[in-house]
Amino acid sequence: MHDDRTLVEARLRRVLEERIRPAVYPESVPLRVGMWMAPDEPVPVAEGLAAARRPIAVGDAWGPPWTTCWFTVRGRVPEEWAGRTVEALLDLGFDAGMPGFQCEGLVYRPDGTPVKGLHPDNQWVRIAGPAAGGEEVLLHVEAAANPVVMGHHPFAPTPLGAKETAGTGPLYRLNRMDLAVLDTTVWELVRDLEVLGELMAELPADGARRWDVLRAVERALDAVDLQDVNGSAAAARAELAGVLAAPAAPSAHRISAVGHAHIDSAWLWPLRETVRKVARTAANMTALLAEEPDFVYAMSQAQQYAWLKEHRPEVFAKVREAVAAGRFVPAGGMWVESDTNMPGSEAMARQFVYGKRFFLEEFGLESREVWLPDTFGFAAGLPQIVRAAGARWLLTQKISWSQVNTFPHHTFWWEGIDGTRIFTHFPPVDTYNCAIRGRELAHAARTFREKGAARHSLAPSGWGDGGGGTTREMVARAARVRDLEGSPVVRWEKPEEFFARAEAEYPQAPVWVGELYLELHRGTLTSQARTKQGNRRCENLLREAELWSATAAVRAGLPYPYEELDRIWKTVLLHQFHDILPGSSIAWVHREAERTYAALTEELAGLIGRALRALAGDASAATEVVFNAAPHERAGVPAGGGAPAPAAGPGGCRAAAREGGGYVLDNGLLAVAVDGRGLVVSVRAAADGREAVAPGAAANLLQLHPDFPNMWDAWDVDRFYRSTATDLTAVDELAVAEESAQAVSVRVARSFGASSVVQTLTLTAGSPRLDIATEVDWHETEKFLKLAFPLDVHAERYASETQFGHLHRPTHTNTSWEAAKFEACNHRFVRLSEPGWGVALVTASTYGHDVTRDVRPADRGTTTTLRASLLRAPRFPDPETDQGVHTFRHALVPAADIGDAVREGYRINLPERRVPGDAVVAPLVAVDAPAVVVSAVKLADDGSGDVVVRLYESLGGRAEGRLSASFAFGEALVCDLLERPVAEEPSPARAGDGVVHLRLRPFQLVTLRLVRAGAAA
Repeated sequence: MHDDRTLVEARLRRVLEERIRPAVYPESVPLRVGMWMAPDEPVPVAEGLAAARRPIAVGDAWGPPWTTCWFTVRGRVPEEWAGRTVEALLDLGFDAGMPGFQCEGLVYRPDGTPVKGLHPDNQWVRIAGPAAGGEEVLLHVEAAANPVVMGHHPFAPTPLGAKETAGTGPLYRLNRMDLAVLDTTVWELVRDLEVLGELMAELPADGARRWDVLRAVERALDAVDLQDVNGSAAAARAELAGVLAAPAAPSAHRISAVGHAHIDSAWLWPLRETVRKVARTAANMTALLAEEPDFVYAMSQAQQYAWLKEHRPEVFAKVREAVAAGRFVPAGGMWVESDTNMPGSEAMARQFVYGKRFFLEEFGLESREVWLPDTFGFAAGLPQIVRAAGARWLLTQKISWSQVNTFPHHTFWWEGIDGTRIFTHFPPVDTYNCAIRGRELAHAARTFREKGAARHSLAPSGWGDGGGGTTREMVARAARVRDLEGSPVVRWEKPEEFFARAEAEYPQAPVWVGELYLELHRGTLTSQARTKQGNRRCENLLREAELWSATAAVRAGLPYPYEELDRIWKTVLLHQFHDILPGSSIAWVHREAERTYAALTEELAGLIGRALRALAGDASAATEVVFNAAPHERAGVPAGGGAPAPAAGPGGCRAAAREGGGYVLDNGLLAVAVDGRGLVVSVRAAADGREAVAPGAAANLLQLHPDFPNMWDAWDVDRFYRSTATDLTAVDELAVAEESAQAVSVRVARSFGASSVVQTLTLTAGSPRLDIATEVDWHETEKFLKLAFPLDVHAERYASETQFGHLHRPTHTNTSWEAAKFEACNHRFVRLSEPGWGVALVTASTYGHDVTRDVRPADRGTTTTLRASLLRAPRFPDPETDQGVHTFRHALVPAADIGDAVREGYRINLPERRVPGDAVVAPLVAVDAPAVVVSAVKLADDGSGDVVVRLYESLGGRAEGRLSASFAFGEALVCDLLERPVAEEPSPARAGDGVVHLRLRPFQLVTLRLVRAGAAA
C-alpha cells in the first residue's frame, strides 16, 4: 500500500476547519444589543442591570482600557427551531490566539442570577435544549475591557498597566451576537476527529494502530457530504466508532486530569479584576459540573473563595453545593499561591494557617496537598512548614521552566533543612493549562521519568487567567481518551486521590535534598523594591504587634486585637502572591501595594503603641522604657521584654582622618577604614584583629550593570549581565556626619547617570557591626545595582537564611547546577566562613544576592565576594519600575559565627522601641538555650486566652534547654500550626517543674500552646 499519510492528514485539517466546524452552528439569527459603560470602577450588579442602554451593533467599538461595559442582548427563538438545541453566541471581540489575558464577560439572567463566563474559548450560553419556538431571550453581560498587556509582541513596554496612562480609546469591537442552533452530532464529530487526528500525529509511523486510525478517518471523511455536513455527520461518526472503542494497552501511562484554572491573584490586572475573574471562572465550572457527571474541578487559594463569598455570594453558594458533593475541590490549603522564597518564617506558616482554617470553617475540609503550580522556586525550609500544617504532598510544574538543567524526577521525596520529607510531583505534561490534547498527553507519557517504577501522573486541565477554566471540549476529549488504544489513560480525579495512589505505588521514590531552585526568574528577588520592603516591614511589625499585644493582654488585661490582626495578616499574605511580592505585576498592582503597606504600617504602629503604653507604667515619668522585640537580649533588655533605659555609657566611638584620604572609624569593637573614594578598605574586629576585606580590594562598592534579559524583563536577570560592570567610585561628598561617644558615621554622596546615592556608614557604641544605610534616588532604565563586599575568606560554601533556619550553597561552579545559581535568595543574613572564622552581611531590606570566589595570584589567598542586589529597572510590565527614592539597610559583621549572624539579622530588622515610663516588663516567655529562637508569641486564635509560642533551632545542630513563662500555665501542648495538639514522639517539649523542657533536632520547628488557667475566652 502506498504511504498516503500526509494526504489524508492534510485533507482532515482542511475539511475539519473549513466544512465541519462551521457546521456546528448551522443556523443563526442576530440578537439586538444595548450597552452602558460604567463611568469609572465596576459597579454593583443591581446598578449595572438597571442602567439605561444605548444601541450598539456588531462591528462597533467598545471598552476603553480597564472600563466595564454592560450589554443587554434580546431576541426570540424562531418557531421553526422548536425542539432543537439553541445557544447564544456572544463574541465580545476576542482574540482567538489567546485563551485569556483580554476582555471577558459574566452573563446574568434578568433577575441578576449569574449564568457563566464569556471567554475566547467559551463564547456560548445555553438557551434551551430542546427549545420552545417563540421563546423570548434576554441576557445581560458584565464585560471587562481588560487590555492585552502582554500581547503577540511580548515584553514590549506599554502604558496599559495603569489607568492613568492607559488611554481612553476603545480596545474591542463586538464580533458576534447571535442566537444559533447547536448541532450536537456535528459537535461530537469534531471532537472525534480532533482526538483521532492528534493521536495519529503521536503514534509511530510503523505501528499498525496509526494506520488503523488513518483508514478510519479516511472513511469518515468519505462519508461526510461537504454540501450537507449536518445530514451526514452521523454516518461519519459511525465510521470512527470502532477505532474509538479500542481499549488502551494494560501498560499505558495513567493520567489523573484535574479541572483547573490557574488564576493569578494579581498580575497583568489589578486585584479588583481578579475578584471578577474568579467569579466568571467559578460560574463556568459549577455550570460544567452540573452537566458533566465525571468531571472534577479543583481551585486553590482561600483568598479567592473569600472574594466569592464577599462579592458574589450567589456564585459562592453554587460552589459550596459543589464542594459538598465532592466535585469542586478546595485545593492547596494556602491563603494564596504565594512566593515561597521571600516570605519570612511566620508569614509562610500563616499562609497555611489562614488557608486551611478557611477551608475547615467554610467547607469542613482540610487539604493534604500543597498546590503551587506556578511559584518561582521553593525554599529549603518549606517541607517542615508543610508537615507542621498537617499537609504531606506538594505539586508544582514551574521547575520544568528551568533554563539549564533538567530536573531528574517527576515524582520524588523532597527533604528540607531539618530532615522533613514531603511527597512531591511535577506533572510531566509540563503545563498547568493542559487542554487534553494528544500532543500533551503523549508528551507526559514519553517524558515521565519514573517509568518502570511508577505509572501515574497528574495533569491540571483548563484555561486560567481569564480563560474560564476547563471547557466542555476538554471534557469531551477526556471522555474519548478514558480508555483508548495508543493514548495514556485519562481519568478525572481529585488531587488527593492522585497523590494517595502515587505514593502507594512509589513509596521508595528518590530523594531530593535542599531547595528546589528555579533556573529562571531570578530577577524577582529584586524587582519592585518598595513592594519587598513593605512586605518585610509589615512582617516585622506583625511580630511586634502580636508579641506586645499578647504581653499587654496577660499583664494589663488589654483586649487582644484579634480582628485587626486577622485582617492585617490576610492582607499581607495576599500581597505575597507569586506575582506581587516578586515584583512582576503591572504598575497598578505595585502602586496600590505601596499604599496598602503604608496604611498597614500606620495601623500596626498604632496597635504596637497602644500595647506598649499599657505596659510602660507611668507615662509622666522622666524615664523611658526600652522594649526589645528581638529574640535575643540587647543591652541588658531581655528578649521580648522591656526595661528602663540605662544611662549612656562611656561609648568610645571616634573618627580620625586617614592617611591618603578618608577616615578611620572606631568603637572599641571594630575599626573601619574608609578611603577617599568613600569605600571601605579595612574592617577589623578588636577581638582578633583579623582583616575582613580582601587585600587590595574595597568593600561597600556599588556596581552598575546593564540589565536587558532575553525575555521576561521584570522576572529575569540573565547571566551575561555580569560581562559589563561599572564601579561607582567617583565621590561628590565625603564627610563625617556624626561624631559622639555613642556613635560615629561618615556620609558618602555619589552621582551616576540620572541617579544619585547617599550612604551613611555608622559604628555604634557596643555594636559589633558596621551599619550601612544606602539612599538611592534611582532614575536608570534597564540597569542592575549591586553592593559588593570582597572578603578575605576561603569559603567553599556559604550560609543563607531561609524560613526557620538556613541553608548552604556552594561558592564554586563545578557543575551546571551550581553555575545556574548565580542569583539566590536570603532573608536576614548571608554568612561566608572558613573553619573558625566568618563574616556576615545582615539586611532589613533586600533578598537577592550573589557570591563568587577567586584566587589572588600574589598570595594565592581566596577572595570571596558577596554582593547584595539593590535595584533593577526593567520596563515590562511596569515601564516605571522602581523609579524614585529608596533606602536600604545592611550591616557587615566580621568575626561572626552563625549565632552572631542570626542575632544581628534579627536586631537590624527589629530595632528597640522607647516609650515614656518606668516599668520593668518581664518577657512572657524566655528560653535559656542560645540556639533556640522564638519566632512568635501570641494569643491563641480561638480566643481562649492561651499563649502560643513558636520556636525553632537556629544554628543547625541539636539543642536542649528550658522555656519558662512569667505567667501561670497548666499544660504545655505541642501543636501544629493551626494550634491543634499533635502527638509527636519523641516529643520535642515536655512540661515539668513549671518549665517546658526542650530537646530539638537541627532546625526543628515547634509550636507550643501554654494553657492559662482561668484565661478569659
